[in-house]
Amino acid sequence: MLIDAVIGEFPNAVHPLRWMGNMLGGLDKRIKRKGRRSTIMKGLLSYLLVLFIFAFVTLTVLTLLRTQLGHMGNIGDTGMGVGEMLWIIICALIFKQTFAVFSFRKHCGPIQNDLEAGNTEDAASKVQMIVSRNTKGMDAEHIASSCAETVSENYADSVCSPTFYFGIFGIFGAWMFRCCNLMDAMWGYLNEKYGDLGYFPAKFDDVLGYVTSRMSILFIALASLFVGGSPRKAISAAFYEHNKTPSPNSGWPMTAAAGALGFRMEKKDVYVMGTGEMPSVRDISRCYKMVEIAAFMFLAIVTVPLYMFIGIHIQIYMEDALMSLFRVIF
Repeated sequence: MLIDAVIGEFPNAVHPLRWMGNMLGGLDKRIKRKGRRSTIMKGLLSYLLVLFIFAFVTLTVLTLLRTQLGHMGNIGDTGMGVGEMLWIIICALIFKQTFAVFSFRKHCGPIQNDLEAGNTEDAASKVQMIVSRNTKGMDAEHIASSCAETVSENYADSVCSPTFYFGIFGIFGAWMFRCCNLMDAMWGYLNEKYGDLGYFPAKFDDVLGYVTSRMSILFIALASLFVGGSPRKAISAAFYEHNKTPSPNSGWPMTAAAGALGFRMEKKDVYVMGTGEMPSVRDISRCYKMVEIAAFMFLAIVTVPLYMFIGIHIQIYMEDALMSLFRVIF
């Protein structure tokens, strides 16, 4: 979280998700789509290939740090070896690339500033970078709604899911979700080109996000207390309106946020969720602040305990198995 707050996202040139996207783009160009079953299988194998590469490389780096730098001695009187300390730092840097919290503020803050200054056209242009809909000519209320929708939806996908699976499976779990989620974003379209190729990642993303999207409403409800929201309305709205989105999972955090903050979100010709007025400019910052607080809560209450008792042991087991394999080969 400190890395996310102080350093933020890595530059695109060295960001693992950009590399992953480039790899998927290369596979997309080379895969021949012949028959539904064959194409679905190619989508599955593409996922396994990309996951294997990223998990193998990162676990190899961590394995070598932990096992091969032990001879460098301890750090002062801490009893912690240099290799162990480097393992913790590099593990944190890798883990950070799989989730994001403060990027909501980074993307939505300038949009809010434009709206406060009356520059609706500039705000609409900026919001186009965070939503897939056409934003040209969008009014201030729908711009604010777009920000609130994106922030609340991505709370589950960008915070809860990757950190939850990190808690259970360590670094491998974080990559397992992030790879699937990125493939769904790139290939998960119900059209002729991607309907079959993106079938597996889209369905697997729904499976992986099933639990975390529903867990997310509890933390949104708790965090809403700090921004003048209503926990009761958050839970109620999520249970009664979560099925308004095309996705089986995204409606849960979105409707919870709308209910908690007392406004409605609207994507023209797709859905209207929540009651009351459309969000104001001020509601943009209320929403991302609420999600930041909810992220801290989720990490403290769910991710850290899971990793302490489960994830770190599975990760170390994988690293030790990898080291044993290297010894056999080399």
